[in-house]
Amino acid sequence: MDTHAFASLAHVRILLVPVGLIPQASFDCYAEEIRSYETLKLAEIPSETKDGRAARFLPNPLSKGNIHLSFPTHPPPRSHASLSLLQPSHFPLAVIGVATCSTFDTLKSTYMQFDTALGDIFPPGGIYPLVRNCWVFEEAEGTANFTNQDELPGLVVVPRIKNRKLHVGTLLGDLSSEILTEFGTLVQALENPLANEYLNAALLPTLPPLSELPSPLSSLARNDTASTSFSSPQDNPKTSFTLSAAPTVKRNSTLPPNVRQNSLGVQAQKKRMSTIGTSSSHGRLYKMLGDFFLLAGRIEDAMVWYNEAVQLFRTTQDPLWYACTLEGMATATVLEAWAVGQGLNNSASTVKEPWSDVSDKLQQAIHLYSRMPAPDGEQVHSLVTLLFCECVLRQTRLLFSVWSSKGWGPLAFTTMLQPGPKPYIPPTLTSEDKDNWLNLERLSSITGISRSSISTILAQLHGPWLLHLDQRERISVLEATASFYACLGYHRKEAYILREVLGCILDLIVCGREEDGFSNPSGVPPTSGLGIQNAGQGPSWGALGIRISESAAGNEGVLTLLKHICKVLGINLELVGLVKDQQTDTQKNRLTLDDYDEDTIQELREPCGWPELQVGVVREAVAVAEALPDFPTVAQFALSSLKALQGVLSPGDQYHLYSTAQRALATARRRGDSRVIEYWSGRPIISISIAPTPAIRIPVEKPRSIQHSTTDLKPLVKGITDPFLYNPRKAIGKGKTIVVRNEALEFVITLQNPYIFDLELQELSLSTSGVEFESKPLHVVIPANTLHQVVISGRPLESGILTVRGCVVRAPGGQAREYILPLYTVEEEERLSRKRRTIAAEVGRSKYTGIDRYSWNLPPKRTSSSEASAGSSFKFMDCKVVPDQPLLRIRRSSVTHGALMLYDGERSTIRLTFENVSTIRVDFIHLAFEDSTIEPAQKALSDGNLSVFDTYETEYSLIHNPVFSWDQDEAKSIEPNQNLTVTLQCFGKVGCTNGTIHISYAHAEDPNLKDSDVFYVRQVSYPLMVTVYHMLECSGMDILQFPIYPQLRTPGLSNSRTDKFNILQTDYDVGWCLFSIEVRNTYGSPFDVTLVRNQDDKPAASSTSTIPPGSVSRLVIPIKKILLSEEALAKPIPTLSDRQFVLTQSNLSQIDQRTQRELFWYREELLKVVCGRWHENGGTRSGELSFRDQRLTLHMLEAFRLEIAHVSLSIDSDSRSQADLTGSRLRYYPKANDFVQLRAEVTNLMPYPVVFTIDYEANPSENLVYEGVLTDLPVGELQSGETREIVTSLCFLACGRFEILAKARSLGTLEAESRVARTHVIAIVKGDT
Repeated sequence: MDTHAFASLAHVRILLVPVGLIPQASFDCYAEEIRSYETLKLAEIPSETKDGRAARFLPNPLSKGNIHLSFPTHPPPRSHASLSLLQPSHFPLAVIGVATCSTFDTLKSTYMQFDTALGDIFPPGGIYPLVRNCWVFEEAEGTANFTNQDELPGLVVVPRIKNRKLHVGTLLGDLSSEILTEFGTLVQALENPLANEYLNAALLPTLPPLSELPSPLSSLARNDTASTSFSSPQDNPKTSFTLSAAPTVKRNSTLPPNVRQNSLGVQAQKKRMSTIGTSSSHGRLYKMLGDFFLLAGRIEDAMVWYNEAVQLFRTTQDPLWYACTLEGMATATVLEAWAVGQGLNNSASTVKEPWSDVSDKLQQAIHLYSRMPAPDGEQVHSLVTLLFCECVLRQTRLLFSVWSSKGWGPLAFTTMLQPGPKPYIPPTLTSEDKDNWLNLERLSSITGISRSSISTILAQLHGPWLLHLDQRERISVLEATASFYACLGYHRKEAYILREVLGCILDLIVCGREEDGFSNPSGVPPTSGLGIQNAGQGPSWGALGIRISESAAGNEGVLTLLKHICKVLGINLELVGLVKDQQTDTQKNRLTLDDYDEDTIQELREPCGWPELQVGVVREAVAVAEALPDFPTVAQFALSSLKALQGVLSPGDQYHLYSTAQRALATARRRGDSRVIEYWSGRPIISISIAPTPAIRIPVEKPRSIQHSTTDLKPLVKGITDPFLYNPRKAIGKGKTIVVRNEALEFVITLQNPYIFDLELQELSLSTSGVEFESKPLHVVIPANTLHQVVISGRPLESGILTVRGCVVRAPGGQAREYILPLYTVEEEERLSRKRRTIAAEVGRSKYTGIDRYSWNLPPKRTSSSEASAGSSFKFMDCKVVPDQPLLRIRRSSVTHGALMLYDGERSTIRLTFENVSTIRVDFIHLAFEDSTIEPAQKALSDGNLSVFDTYETEYSLIHNPVFSWDQDEAKSIEPNQNLTVTLQCFGKVGCTNGTIHISYAHAEDPNLKDSDVFYVRQVSYPLMVTVYHMLECSGMDILQFPIYPQLRTPGLSNSRTDKFNILQTDYDVGWCLFSIEVRNTYGSPFDVTLVRNQDDKPAASSTSTIPPGSVSRLVIPIKKILLSEEALAKPIPTLSDRQFVLTQSNLSQIDQRTQRELFWYREELLKVVCGRWHENGGTRSGELSFRDQRLTLHMLEAFRLEIAHVSLSIDSDSRSQADLTGSRLRYYPKANDFVQLRAEVTNLMPYPVVFTIDYEANPSENLVYEGVLTDLPVGELQSGETREIVTSLCFLACGRFEILAKARSLGTLEAESRVARTHVIAIVKGDT
């Protein structure tokens, strides 16, 4: 076992391994010869390597210092491999295979056996050991065969010579030189960014094979052999940083060690500006350099690197490595004091003891270990616990060494630095009177270190964390603890610890076998009983009772015999334990799996024995105990009988035993007996639940990511009304229940009483773990044979996780006991069902007869590994306790009686006033809304049966026209006892009958949640009844081509009709159309309806009409035609929930899909151009008139879309045309039989070049001659906006009315080929006269 030496961090461990068939005696002899070298001077170590490699850790020939060697014979467990970088001293840095040779053995076979043994001991791919040597000792001169020795690296033959011990020392010096050389190789592999990332990747990092790591930085390779001289910061720029040996300085004996270390640390920090591994801290690398320099015996260099690491660890969250660094600094301080021969009389400080700084560092390291959060993984947790225990033992060893050595001196250093296989005990504790109290106290008075202080430090080891250690480490730690207690004279504590050591050893023997729940009772032997004699009822005594002194000798023998008899008869009178201390801490007596199952399946056990006989025997047992008298034993026997024989006892016997036990306990308390009984009534608890909390007090956890994205309404179309809405019913069973610190929390507990008498519980309280929970125990009386519910209230005092394990119950005069209630999960249900089936299958079948059938005589049964693992991790009800939260209420509202009445499309406002009734500031407010139109719309969207247009309109209504909305800028902080008024916007939407306003608020800037990714909100709701009146209905939307009216003024027209004509008069050349829609008034009041046109390049226009009740009116307004680009029309029809419809799943062709997109996008542009408004005639209420229910048809699309070209026709003849006189420009008057010129002007209106052709058509065509052809006349390619004229000669052969139609077509584009630009002229042909 490990001796846990104080200076183990500075011991170079060299593992001694027997090779071949070496006898045990020979191995021990050679090992003792090697162990005689506990230290090696640095000057005796070769400073040059055999292969010429430079090593920064090799000492100079004149170096002062020592390397401390340790020679264990057992390697560390493979489970400790994760500590290879954190604690290099924990592993053997070299291996010496000890073998013997004779004339019958060859060196090659010996070497192969050594190589095989190392393969079995060390895992493949491990870092350690760094050096492997096989020393073959000659047992007789000339027996070794030296042939082919060079072909076996690491094989050394130790000749049988007189000065072999000196030769062994030389070999150890060469071995130490190789170790130091390998230190440099390992550090060189760590000096690159990838290795530094590996080093900082985990709590206990491991490195891949060194061959997989990249080569170190060039600057590091160049400076690998850098001089160790110290230079100023100006001579070493940041780019020339190297992890070479730390600079050496002249020692100044006038300065204390801490001053020198601080000065070195500051200068080194200015010099070492590393450029490697910039994404991770270098603290761990610096710590490893300090460890290697400490192992190399260069204390000053180690302290410099440790100081560098400490400076980085103070600014980072790496407590484990920080603590290990402090341990290394403490070890280095002691080694430095030992090297300079610092004794008790020449301490460096007259104020503090010389060991106080070392003890402070170790205490700080212990504090860092103990405050470190539990790591992930049981193996990592075990190693961290081991480091904590070793640190506590190291501090204990420090104080113990000083205390046992009578002060700080050579003897104390020998005790701390002893690397042998057995711990070194100073002579002061090896004398015959070592246990004499005076001698022990004399040591305390000399050193000023009391035994209690050492014991207090050592007591930090004992706790539940020992369960995380492996069995080997736990035994080692407990063994060392027991040894310290023995040397301190605390033999009771030693015995207590040794019992645990024995338990661990037994656990190793049974190899994980578990008991089956039937454990032998281990009651505490009863103390002396108190007798009482009742005086006679004579006249001289009256009713007076006299207590006389009685001897209790023999009581224990009687009770033992009684218990034996009852066990033979199948009665366990110790089923209810008898203990001494009533104030036992229930936190230290947590129930195990066996205890939990024992209470759960007690009723399923097969009864043993003859019930009638058992009832009679227990009556006699109680009577005998009363006659002794031993009143606690009386209560123990009576209650054990009740618990074991409940099913066979009559109601009278049950009541008698219970009343007898109560009287006995009362008498024992009255007489001052400190013994009490355990709780006996079985599991009283059935269920525990949290009482429902008012909705306004429920805190809800929200991520901080939504704190600044509360204006996004897209979740509305996905079935989520708002990220801040909370439904307590949907949250049941999801995660931990969230409660608030310092606020009342109530638990409903259901209890049972299976007996025929009222069961009294003196104390009933919750058993919790985690954060502190303040509650008062209850005194409860459970009626007979009933279930009873009680409510326990309390409040958590801290933030964190509150785990409700179960209840702690205490019967009158008894000891408190915890009854756990795990969550009834599927795994737990299956495990209990399997246990019940197993017991049911064994009923009536037994392999044992007689008293061997009793449960306490049966051998332990093996349990499956699944049951063992299930019992080791109970799942309990957890509550997450959050910091104190504010509380708001709605003080007033502008809505009367909670009812809101609106017209369809009307916008109104309401005001809510909030009051902060808590003492905490509200700095976050968010309003979320629900109404009756949201859920049907979301359901329709989720069903997926809507068309593309209906889906878009439903989403548009949810997002852009919500019933309730508010301005985020109105959210302001509310101080305690202050008010805030918020204005909300309301929109009248047909079908809305009710709505709810949810106000979420929080103290988001809570200092306790500063580094948290979540915050907690509370919510208060305000319901509203909503009535929306439907007044105006829109239908019959149409878009027509704009007619061409001659600009004539008719004197007889009225002014109103003249205004309507003026609205319709526009520039024909630009391209206009007419928008019209019918509006029906279904309400009982007239409304003024206005159509408004808003186009960017044209002035706004409007058309207003008053619609009486029950009337229909069509409103008309001219709008300018538009043309959308190909990019706009190619976009698929979107959804406002960031989803895209996949039209390829339908049976539509490409042309039909394009038509759908055109109808959609032109409709969106139309709704942007034209909007409707209404105003109550004679009133003040107004609103919007929505046209989104109207559909756009292909006919409307053609009228609204701008033509591809503008075509104009004119006829030129020799005679003067009368077209200008009429003003219509459509009629021309050419003469018959004369050739005239037909001119066509084509203007390209497309935004890109287009090739046009033109076709003419005349009616009638038989009286017309023309030059060339009238179809497919090429116009050519026209740029956007370009105009070109085409001239054709015509001759009319007869008089009359001719109509000439021109069609301009495009070539080359799919869109344009389907569209035609048309125009026509009328020619009135007259004769010559």
